[in-house]
Amino acid sequence: MASAFDTASAFAYAPAPESRSVVDIAPSYGLFIDGEFTEAAGGKVFKTVSPSTEEVLSEVAQAGAEDVDRAVAAARRAFGKWSALPGAERAKYLFRIARIIQERSRELAVLETLDNGKPIKETRDADLPLVAAHFFYYAGWADKLDHAGYGRDPRPLGVAGQVIPWNFPLLMLAWKIAPALAAGNTVVLKPAETTPLSALFFADICRQAGLPRGVVNILPGYGDAGAALVAHEGVDKVAFTGSTAVGKAIARQVAGTRKKVTLELGGKGANIVFDDAPIDQAVEGIVTGIFFNQGQVCCAGSRLLVQESIQDELLDALKRRLSTMRLGDPLDKNTDIGAINSAEQLARITALADTGEAEGAERWSPECELPSAGYWFAPTLFTGVTQAHTIARDEIFGPVLSVLSFRTPDEAVAKANNSQYGLSAGIWTEKGSRILAVANKLRAGVVWANTFNKFDPTSPFGGYKESGFGREGGRHGLEAYLDV
Repeated sequence: MASAFDTASAFAYAPAPESRSVVDIAPSYGLFIDGEFTEAAGGKVFKTVSPSTEEVLSEVAQAGAEDVDRAVAAARRAFGKWSALPGAERAKYLFRIARIIQERSRELAVLETLDNGKPIKETRDADLPLVAAHFFYYAGWADKLDHAGYGRDPRPLGVAGQVIPWNFPLLMLAWKIAPALAAGNTVVLKPAETTPLSALFFADICRQAGLPRGVVNILPGYGDAGAALVAHEGVDKVAFTGSTAVGKAIARQVAGTRKKVTLELGGKGANIVFDDAPIDQAVEGIVTGIFFNQGQVCCAGSRLLVQESIQDELLDALKRRLSTMRLGDPLDKNTDIGAINSAEQLARITALADTGEAEGAERWSPECELPSAGYWFAPTLFTGVTQAHTIARDEIFGPVLSVLSFRTPDEAVAKANNSQYGLSAGIWTEKGSRILAVANKLRAGVVWANTFNKFDPTSPFGGYKESGFGREGGRHGLEAYLDV
């Protein structure tokens, strides 16, 4: 008689889709300016689609320069009263927003999965709890700014212009808006054009929480709207998360002005596995590091550096693990790999993977049937990669892992630091002394030990080199929104 372990593989996962009925998406949305939804001045609109099906979800007003003027003026009018409120009063609004996010978390998780393409278990179990946690955390700081280490009576800057990406739409919004409001600033935020819906739902949450008019303004649109916001004379602080190329352009634009700026840009994180690491635990960390959110994570562990003596064993275990992952409907609670966010991003991932193969790296993917509609890319790893390969240097921003080997800790550090980026790294070893020794040598803003992609609102996040400058999260995240 076969054992349970022998027969387990005969059982398939039954579909377990989350219901779409929990979220009501309107056929159209306006810009959110001065506490009201309004049409764009130019009358332009654009469609937002679901990456997993290419279904049109809604039509959204497209902001332009005139709309930026209106939103910044509204934020400026609101700044005087908002900044004059006692910190404890501002905290009440932030606490209220956090609680409403918790109450509406299922609705928001489904919305984010539909608009972004990531699996529901990620939006439900990772994104939304962290979103609420950031508002709770900074609500606690709002009446304690005198004790944040920035001197007595630190002052808010004024109007914050914030531009966020599509990979974590609601979480990046929380990273930007929560500390800005806690410090007494007002906000004009531009979400990514492929994922505007959760920001517009957040606008409704602001109204539900009774937030004063003009304190938060949301402007969906394209790059021209973001550029107009960054360049606007009425903006005192610029916060941007996105590509290094756009970050460089923003840095040039604000140079020589009075504006404060923080940039969180690209990455090419090294995940370093030493020969004494627990293999199964390391494999799970590697999977989390590169295949979470389909690898569309700035701090993804996209370079696996494995000690030569265990390379074969680790790769065998990793391939077995990848063969068990499920790709498909992001609303299915069993899904591990969802859809790529857009056709444009899929084309970039495909081109870079093809380049890796053309340059001689060995490509492997598990047997995987891709859906006929939507934007999909199978989890992929490359072996035989050197530091000269394009896939070892360029940020792919997709579910593609490049595997390199090393013999000594010094070689691992040298290879990990051999990048124009410096956002994240991971270390896998049972020796605490080795963790500390290697971490101190890595030129990365975040170093995880025996884990990867773990976040907490109390911990600062940011990078070195072309990964940007400034920190978000923690006490450090307040400094970017205070005149200190």
